[in-house]
Amino acid sequence: MSPELPVQNMDQFDYELPQSAIAQYPADPRDHAKLLVDRGTSLGPKHLTVADLPDQLGAGDLVVVNETRVIPARLPLRKRTGGAVEVLLLEPVTQGWAALVRPGRRLKSGTELFSERDPNLKVIVGETIGDDGQRTVRVLHNGTSVTDPLDCHRLSLAGEAPLPPYIVSTGHSPERYQTIYARSPGSVAAPTAGLHFTDAIFKKLSERDVAVSTVDLVVGIDTFRPITVDDPSDHVMHSEAYNVPESTWEACQNARRVVAIGTTTARSLESAARGPLSGRTDLFLRQGMSFEIVDLLMTNFHLPRSTLLLMIDAFIGPRWRDLYSEALRDGYRFLSFGDTMLLDGAST
Repeated sequence: MSPELPVQNMDQFDYELPQSAIAQYPADPRDHAKLLVDRGTSLGPKHLTVADLPDQLGAGDLVVVNETRVIPARLPLRKRTGGAVEVLLLEPVTQGWAALVRPGRRLKSGTELFSERDPNLKVIVGETIGDDGQRTVRVLHNGTSVTDPLDCHRLSLAGEAPLPPYIVSTGHSPERYQTIYARSPGSVAAPTAGLHFTDAIFKKLSERDVAVSTVDLVVGIDTFRPITVDDPSDHVMHSEAYNVPESTWEACQNARRVVAIGTTTARSLESAARGPLSGRTDLFLRQGMSFEIVDLLMTNFHLPRSTLLLMIDAFIGPRWRDLYSEALRDGYRFLSFGDTMLLDGAST
Protein backbone atom coordinates (compact mmCIF):
# COMPACT_ATOMS: atom_id res chain seq x y z
CA MET A 1 0.00 0.00 0.00
CA SER A 2 1.43 3.37 -1.03
CA PRO A 3 1.98 5.96 1.71
CA GLU A 4 -0.38 8.90 1.77
CA LEU A 5 1.45 11.89 0.30
CA PRO A 6 1.20 15.37 1.81
CA VAL A 7 -1.06 17.94 0.18
CA GLN A 8 0.97 20.39 -1.88
CA ASN A 9 0.32 23.39 -4.09
CA MET A 10 2.46 24.33 -7.07
CA ASP A 11 2.92 27.85 -5.66
CA GLN A 12 5.39 26.19 -3.25
CA PHE A 13 7.62 25.46 -6.25
CA ASP A 14 7.65 28.87 -7.86
CA TYR A 15 10.64 31.18 -7.67
CA GLU A 16 11.84 34.18 -9.62
CA LEU A 17 14.24 33.13 -12.36
CA PRO A 18 15.73 36.15 -14.15
CA GLN A 19 16.26 35.73 -17.88
CA SER A 20 19.88 36.72 -17.32
CA ALA A 21 20.41 33.62 -15.15
CA ILE A 22 19.41 31.18 -17.92
CA ALA A 23 22.57 29.82 -19.54
CA GLN A 24 22.63 30.22 -23.30
CA TYR A 25 25.97 28.47 -23.82
CA PRO A 26 27.61 25.51 -22.08
CA ALA A 27 30.71 25.91 -19.94
CA ASP A 28 33.99 25.58 -21.80
CA PRO A 29 35.71 23.31 -20.89
CA ARG A 30 32.78 21.21 -19.75
CA ASP A 31 34.10 20.59 -16.23
CA HIS A 32 34.64 24.30 -15.53
CA ALA A 33 30.93 24.62 -14.71
CA LYS A 34 30.28 25.64 -11.10
CA LEU A 35 29.36 22.97 -8.56
CA LEU A 36 27.35 23.91 -5.47
CA VAL A 37 27.95 21.18 -2.88
CA ASP A 38 25.11 20.74 -0.39
CA ARG A 39 26.21 20.12 3.20
CA GLY A 40 22.83 20.10 4.88
CA THR A 41 21.07 22.70 7.01
CA SER A 42 23.79 23.07 9.64
CA LEU A 43 26.59 24.01 7.22
CA GLY A 44 26.56 26.34 4.26
CA PRO A 45 27.22 24.88 0.80
CA LYS A 46 30.69 24.73 -0.74
CA HIS A 47 31.36 26.53 -4.01
CA LEU A 48 33.51 24.38 -6.31
CA THR A 49 33.66 23.41 -9.98
CA VAL A 50 32.68 20.11 -11.56
CA ALA A 51 36.38 19.31 -11.95
CA ASP A 52 36.40 19.00 -8.13
CA LEU A 53 33.63 16.37 -8.08
CA PRO A 54 35.92 13.33 -7.64
CA ASP A 55 37.40 14.92 -4.52
CA GLN A 56 33.93 14.84 -2.93
CA LEU A 57 33.72 11.06 -3.40
CA GLY A 58 35.75 8.11 -2.19
CA ALA A 59 36.47 4.40 -2.37
CA GLY A 60 33.32 2.32 -2.50
CA ASP A 61 31.15 5.06 -3.98
CA LEU A 62 29.34 4.31 -7.25
CA VAL A 63 28.66 6.95 -9.89
CA VAL A 64 25.75 6.07 -12.20
CA VAL A 65 25.21 7.88 -15.52
CA ASN A 66 22.46 7.81 -18.14
CA GLU A 67 24.08 6.89 -21.46
CA THR A 68 21.12 7.89 -23.65
CA ARG A 69 21.91 9.84 -26.82
CA VAL A 70 19.89 12.75 -28.22
CA ILE A 71 18.58 12.18 -31.74
CA PRO A 72 18.18 14.95 -34.39
CA ALA A 73 14.46 14.96 -33.62
CA ARG A 74 13.55 18.53 -34.67
CA LEU A 75 12.75 18.57 -38.38
CA PRO A 76 12.09 21.93 -40.10
CA LEU A 77 9.98 20.99 -43.13
CA ARG A 78 7.70 22.45 -45.78
CA LYS A 79 4.42 21.49 -47.40
CA ARG A 80 4.22 21.16 -51.19
CA THR A 81 2.61 24.60 -51.20
CA GLY A 82 5.65 26.03 -49.40
CA GLY A 83 4.22 26.55 -45.91
CA ALA A 84 6.66 25.92 -43.06
CA VAL A 85 5.95 23.07 -40.62
CA GLU A 86 8.10 21.83 -37.74
CA VAL A 87 7.95 18.19 -36.69
CA LEU A 88 9.41 17.13 -33.35
CA LEU A 89 9.77 13.35 -33.15
CA LEU A 90 9.04 12.00 -29.68
CA GLU A 91 9.23 8.22 -29.79
CA PRO A 92 8.46 5.27 -32.09
CA VAL A 93 4.89 3.96 -32.11
CA THR A 94 3.14 1.28 -34.14
CA GLN A 95 2.17 3.75 -36.89
CA GLY A 96 5.66 5.29 -37.15
CA TRP A 97 6.47 8.05 -34.65
CA ALA A 98 4.55 10.07 -32.10
CA ALA A 99 5.37 13.70 -32.84
CA LEU A 100 4.48 17.28 -32.15
CA VAL A 101 3.59 19.04 -35.40
CA ARG A 102 3.47 22.85 -35.53
CA PRO A 103 1.24 24.25 -36.85
CA GLY A 104 -0.63 20.98 -36.78
CA ARG A 105 -4.35 21.48 -36.27
CA ARG A 106 -5.11 22.31 -39.89
CA LEU A 107 -2.90 19.66 -41.42
CA LYS A 108 -4.95 16.82 -42.87
CA SER A 109 -3.94 13.25 -42.35
CA GLY A 110 -1.86 12.21 -45.33
CA THR A 111 -0.18 15.61 -45.79
CA GLU A 112 3.35 15.18 -47.14
CA LEU A 113 6.21 17.32 -45.82
CA PHE A 114 9.67 17.79 -47.31
CA SER A 115 13.09 18.97 -46.19
CA GLU A 116 14.96 21.79 -47.92
CA ARG A 117 18.17 20.47 -46.32
CA ASP A 118 17.79 16.87 -47.45
CA PRO A 119 15.76 16.12 -50.62
CA ASN A 120 15.74 12.42 -49.70
CA LEU A 121 13.55 12.99 -46.64
CA LYS A 122 9.75 12.88 -46.61
CA VAL A 123 7.40 12.94 -43.63
CA ILE A 124 3.73 11.93 -43.90
CA VAL A 125 1.42 13.30 -41.22
CA GLY A 126 -1.03 10.86 -39.64
CA GLU A 127 -3.83 10.98 -37.09
CA THR A 128 -4.04 12.81 -33.77
CA ILE A 129 -3.20 10.65 -30.76
CA GLY A 130 -3.74 11.36 -27.08
CA ASP A 131 -5.15 14.59 -25.67
CA ASP A 132 -2.12 16.86 -25.98
CA GLY A 133 -2.08 17.38 -29.75
CA GLN A 134 0.43 14.72 -30.71
CA ARG A 135 0.24 13.27 -34.20
CA THR A 136 1.52 10.08 -35.72
CA VAL A 137 3.98 10.61 -38.56
CA ARG A 138 5.77 8.32 -40.99
CA VAL A 139 9.39 9.21 -41.73
CA LEU A 140 10.89 8.06 -45.04
CA HIS A 141 14.48 8.49 -46.18
CA ASN A 142 15.27 7.41 -49.74
CA GLY A 143 11.93 5.61 -49.63
CA THR A 144 12.90 3.56 -46.57
CA SER A 145 10.96 3.95 -43.34
CA VAL A 146 12.96 5.29 -40.40
CA THR A 147 11.31 3.67 -37.39
CA ASP A 148 14.20 2.77 -35.09
CA PRO A 149 16.20 5.37 -33.12
CA LEU A 150 19.31 3.44 -34.21
CA ASP A 151 18.54 4.59 -37.77
CA CYS A 152 18.16 8.25 -36.82
CA HIS A 153 21.58 9.07 -38.25
CA ARG A 154 19.61 9.21 -41.52
CA LEU A 155 18.00 12.39 -40.16
CA SER A 156 21.25 14.19 -39.35
CA LEU A 157 21.26 16.31 -42.53
CA ALA A 158 17.62 17.41 -42.23
CA GLY A 159 17.21 17.47 -38.46
CA GLU A 160 18.79 19.01 -35.40
CA ALA A 161 18.92 18.42 -31.67
CA PRO A 162 15.78 19.82 -30.05
CA LEU A 163 17.30 22.37 -27.69
CA PRO A 164 14.90 23.57 -24.98
CA PRO A 165 12.83 26.62 -25.95
CA TYR A 166 14.53 28.84 -23.37
CA ILE A 167 17.85 28.50 -25.25
CA VAL A 168 17.56 31.15 -27.93
CA SER A 169 21.24 31.54 -28.85
CA THR A 170 22.53 29.89 -32.02
CA GLY A 171 25.72 28.32 -33.28
CA HIS A 172 26.03 25.46 -30.79
CA SER A 173 27.97 22.36 -31.80
CA PRO A 174 25.56 19.39 -31.83
CA GLU A 175 28.00 17.43 -29.68
CA ARG A 176 27.77 19.97 -26.86
CA TYR A 177 24.18 18.81 -26.30
CA GLN A 178 25.47 15.24 -25.91
CA THR A 179 27.33 13.70 -23.01
CA ILE A 180 30.76 12.34 -23.93
CA TYR A 181 29.50 8.86 -22.96
CA ALA A 182 26.22 8.97 -24.96
CA ARG A 183 25.63 5.57 -26.54
CA SER A 184 21.94 4.67 -26.96
CA PRO A 185 20.05 6.96 -29.38
CA GLY A 186 16.44 7.83 -28.64
CA SER A 187 16.11 10.93 -26.42
CA VAL A 188 14.70 14.32 -27.36
CA ALA A 189 16.55 16.02 -24.48
CA ALA A 190 19.98 15.51 -22.97
CA PRO A 191 20.56 14.23 -19.41
CA THR A 192 22.07 17.63 -18.72
CA ALA A 193 23.99 16.98 -15.48
CA GLY A 194 26.15 14.61 -17.49
CA LEU A 195 27.09 17.33 -19.98
CA HIS A 196 29.72 18.48 -17.47
CA PHE A 197 31.69 15.23 -17.47
CA THR A 198 35.10 14.89 -19.14
CA ASP A 199 37.61 12.10 -19.62
CA ALA A 200 39.71 13.73 -16.91
CA ILE A 201 36.87 13.37 -14.40
CA PHE A 202 36.44 9.67 -15.19
CA LYS A 203 40.20 9.17 -14.84
CA LYS A 204 40.23 10.86 -11.45
CA LEU A 205 37.20 8.85 -10.28
CA SER A 206 39.07 5.67 -11.16
CA GLU A 207 42.15 6.86 -9.25
CA ARG A 208 39.95 7.38 -6.17
CA ASP A 209 38.45 3.86 -6.50
CA VAL A 210 35.04 5.28 -7.40
CA ALA A 211 33.21 2.86 -9.71
CA VAL A 212 31.04 3.95 -12.66
CA SER A 213 27.93 2.18 -13.98
CA THR A 214 25.29 3.08 -16.55
CA VAL A 215 21.53 3.14 -17.05
CA ASP A 216 19.50 4.13 -20.09
CA LEU A 217 16.40 6.30 -19.79
CA VAL A 218 14.94 7.82 -22.95
CA VAL A 219 14.32 11.46 -22.01
CA GLY A 220 10.95 12.69 -23.29
CA ILE A 221 9.24 16.01 -23.93
CA ASP A 222 7.93 16.25 -20.35
CA THR A 223 11.38 17.54 -19.41
CA PHE A 224 10.49 20.89 -21.03
CA ARG A 225 7.03 21.20 -19.59
CA PRO A 226 6.06 22.93 -16.35
CA ILE A 227 3.20 21.55 -14.29
CA THR A 228 0.04 23.45 -15.22
CA VAL A 229 -2.29 22.22 -12.45
CA ASP A 230 -2.41 23.70 -8.94
CA ASP A 231 -2.25 20.36 -7.14
CA PRO A 232 0.74 18.24 -8.24
CA SER A 233 -1.22 15.08 -7.46
CA ASP A 234 -3.39 15.97 -10.48
CA HIS A 235 -0.40 16.06 -12.83
CA VAL A 236 -0.15 13.16 -15.30
CA MET A 237 3.44 12.07 -15.93
CA HIS A 238 4.29 10.85 -19.41
CA SER A 239 5.97 7.46 -19.31
CA GLU A 240 9.54 6.95 -20.50
CA ALA A 241 11.45 3.81 -21.44
CA TYR A 242 14.28 2.85 -19.08
CA ASN A 243 16.76 0.03 -18.57
CA VAL A 244 18.92 -0.70 -15.54
CA PRO A 245 21.43 -3.47 -16.41
CA GLU A 246 21.77 -6.33 -13.95
CA SER A 247 25.42 -5.37 -13.41
CA THR A 248 24.42 -1.81 -12.46
CA TRP A 249 21.73 -3.04 -10.08
CA GLU A 250 24.20 -5.40 -8.40
CA ALA A 251 26.78 -2.62 -8.13
CA CYS A 252 24.19 -0.40 -6.43
CA GLN A 253 23.52 -3.06 -3.80
CA ASN A 254 27.23 -3.29 -2.96
CA ALA A 255 28.12 0.41 -3.09
CA ARG A 256 28.97 2.55 -0.09
CA ARG A 257 26.97 5.38 -1.67
CA VAL A 258 25.12 5.59 -4.99
CA VAL A 259 25.71 8.89 -6.79
CA ALA A 260 23.11 9.53 -9.50
CA ILE A 261 24.26 11.90 -12.22
CA GLY A 262 21.05 13.67 -13.16
CA THR A 263 17.38 13.29 -12.39
CA THR A 264 16.90 10.81 -15.25
CA THR A 265 19.45 8.48 -13.70
CA ALA A 266 17.73 8.84 -10.32
CA ARG A 267 14.35 8.13 -11.90
CA SER A 268 15.70 4.98 -13.57
CA LEU A 269 17.20 3.61 -10.36
CA GLU A 270 14.18 4.45 -8.21
CA SER A 271 11.85 2.93 -10.83
CA ALA A 272 13.89 -0.27 -10.75
CA ALA A 273 13.59 -0.29 -6.96
CA ARG A 274 9.81 -0.30 -7.33
CA GLY A 275 9.41 -2.64 -10.27
CA PRO A 276 11.31 -4.41 -13.05
CA LEU A 277 14.83 -3.44 -14.09
CA SER A 278 13.54 -2.33 -17.48
CA GLY A 279 10.28 -1.18 -19.00
CA ARG A 280 8.39 2.11 -18.95
CA THR A 281 8.10 4.39 -15.94
CA ASP A 282 5.72 7.17 -15.01
CA LEU A 283 7.23 7.50 -11.53
CA PHE A 284 6.60 10.99 -10.12
CA LEU A 285 8.96 11.49 -7.18
CA ARG A 286 7.66 14.12 -4.79
CA GLN A 287 7.43 14.95 -1.09
CA GLY A 288 6.57 11.96 1.06
CA MET A 289 8.24 9.44 -1.27
CA SER A 290 11.51 7.85 -0.20
CA PHE A 291 14.64 7.29 -2.28
CA GLU A 292 15.49 3.61 -2.02
CA ILE A 293 18.76 3.61 -4.00
CA VAL A 294 20.15 7.11 -4.55
CA ASP A 295 22.30 8.67 -1.79
CA LEU A 296 23.81 11.63 -3.66
CA LEU A 297 22.33 13.45 -6.64
CA MET A 298 24.19 15.70 -9.05
CA THR A 299 21.71 17.85 -10.94
CA ASN A 300 21.41 21.18 -12.72
CA PHE A 301 19.13 24.00 -11.53
CA HIS A 302 15.59 23.44 -12.77
CA LEU A 303 12.65 25.44 -14.04
CA PRO A 304 10.09 26.78 -11.56
CA ARG A 305 6.96 24.65 -11.18
CA SER A 306 8.59 21.61 -12.81
CA THR A 307 8.43 17.91 -11.93
CA LEU A 308 12.21 17.97 -11.54
CA LEU A 309 12.00 20.61 -8.83
CA LEU A 310 9.50 18.45 -6.96
CA MET A 311 11.99 15.59 -7.17
CA ILE A 312 14.65 17.80 -5.58
CA ASP A 313 12.19 18.76 -2.84
CA ALA A 314 11.52 15.06 -2.21
CA PHE A 315 15.26 14.40 -1.98
CA ILE A 316 16.47 17.20 0.32
CA GLY A 317 13.29 18.94 1.49
CA PRO A 318 12.59 22.69 1.46
CA ARG A 319 16.24 23.71 1.81
CA TRP A 320 16.39 23.65 -1.98
CA ARG A 321 15.07 27.22 -1.74
CA ASP A 322 18.11 28.36 0.22
CA LEU A 323 20.45 26.65 -2.22
CA TYR A 324 18.71 28.19 -5.23
CA SER A 325 18.73 31.63 -3.63
CA GLU A 326 22.45 31.40 -2.88
CA ALA A 327 23.17 30.18 -6.40
CA LEU A 328 21.29 33.14 -7.90
CA ARG A 329 23.14 35.57 -5.63
CA ASP A 330 26.48 34.05 -6.63
CA GLY A 331 25.85 34.19 -10.36
CA TYR A 332 25.30 30.51 -11.04
CA ARG A 333 23.89 29.75 -14.49
CA PHE A 334 20.58 27.88 -14.56
CA LEU A 335 18.86 25.18 -16.65
CA SER A 336 20.21 22.85 -19.36
CA PHE A 337 23.50 24.57 -20.25
CA GLY A 338 23.97 25.91 -16.72
CA ASP A 339 25.86 25.00 -13.57
CA THR A 340 25.08 22.17 -11.20
CA MET A 341 24.66 20.96 -7.60
CA LEU A 342 25.71 17.91 -5.61
CA LEU A 343 22.91 17.11 -3.18
CA ASP A 344 23.13 14.81 -0.16
CA GLY A 345 19.87 13.06 0.68
CA ALA A 346 21.18 12.10 4.12
CA SER A 347 22.17 15.62 5.24
CA THR A 348 19.92 17.41 7.70
